[in-house]
Amino acid sequence: MRGRRWKRDSAGRGRSRPHRAARIAAAVLSGMALAFATPMPGGTRASTAGEALTIHYLERRIERPAPLNNEDPIPDDEGLKGAELGLRDSNATGRFVALGFTLESRIVGPEEDVRQVFRSLGHGPARFVVLNAPTDDVLALADLPEARGTVFLNIGTPDTRLRDADCRARLLHVLPSRAMLADALVQFLAFKRWTRILLLSGPAPADALYAEALRRSAKKFGLRIVAESRFDPQGGDTRDTALREFVIPTRGPEHDVVAVADEAGAFGANLLYNTASPRPVVGTQGLTPAAWGRPVESWAAVQLQGRFRRLAGRAMRPVDYAGWMAVHALGEAAVQVRSTDPDRVAALVLAPTFEVGGFKGRPLSFRAWNGQLRQPVFLIGPGAVTATAPIEGFLHHRTELDTLGLDEPESACRAFRRAG
Repeated sequence: MRGRRWKRDSAGRGRSRPHRAARIAAAVLSGMALAFATPMPGGTRASTAGEALTIHYLERRIERPAPLNNEDPIPDDEGLKGAELGLRDSNATGRFVALGFTLESRIVGPEEDVRQVFRSLGHGPARFVVLNAPTDDVLALADLPEARGTVFLNIGTPDTRLRDADCRARLLHVLPSRAMLADALVQFLAFKRWTRILLLSGPAPADALYAEALRRSAKKFGLRIVAESRFDPQGGDTRDTALREFVIPTRGPEHDVVAVADEAGAFGANLLYNTASPRPVVGTQGLTPAAWGRPVESWAAVQLQGRFRRLAGRAMRPVDYAGWMAVHALGEAAVQVRSTDPDRVAALVLAPTFEVGGFKGRPLSFRAWNGQLRQPVFLIGPGAVTATAPIEGFLHHRTELDTLGLDEPESACRAFRRAG
């Protein structure tokens, strides 16, 4: 059954959907409305006759390694600026139906107890929390008895296990999982018929998770990992030694691409043009799958990019996009029900029929079995979007978006079924 699901049709075309054109048109119109809406000054509070819907933003500040090759560091406000833009857009749209939104943000230090900070949010239950934190924090908060009525929107961790056996009811995932990112990349490789992969992983735990996602995707779509090796950049400087350093770990059986798992960016950028054989580099560096990136501009995305740059003074990153989408989804749900009543908004956001535009050319929705946001994934090379997954020809009985990440039969998540 699964073998047939992933098979490309012989003409290389996806099956048509009778309602697809209407849905895409609706998404475009929604995106255009946001693109030309006038943001409220300040972007924090709306003056409406009714009570504003409060959205909380909670982030764990983590230590990050120094960037390689004098690259720009990950901004300290990554995620928060996206949420702030989502608030502005939601207020710009909501004022036409007399609805308003507020955003209250808290940054948790490395040693602080995130549970205590959650308990201090606002007055009464924190109903909607945009969460930019590691997996352990996400689970600690979702398991709190006092968080039983809270809808969490994860924008910070791509760990697939949160969409699998460690899922939680009312925990939605706006950021794509590693499984989604890997599936997007491997679909592209399969389309290009680059079927032999040499996999090079870094020493960090996140690198191991990324490598495992690539292995699973390769098996899923019928590609082969012909060799694997590990590279530890500690004790050396690949900026000076890359010409010789990567020859041995990238030497192996005949392969079409070198896939790298280096989420922290400790060495992957220097791998380009320094492999033993002249092969493309894909994965965390080189051709990279991502929810968003600087080159994205189709489907009116250039408008979103411009508004974000004016707000933040920098380019929009994937976690920024997830922060924007989380707040935008809550605002869109409130507009659809014409109410800021938290129960009504939560009921719609958690409903399998809920759809929201996201400047990606089609309506987006949360999977009913594990809370993951269905969305296209961009394959981004230096300076350009090379392709957008799902790649044409990869079919699914429900929606081609479900060819990315854990499909319902693959996911061990049961919390959403119990909640339903």
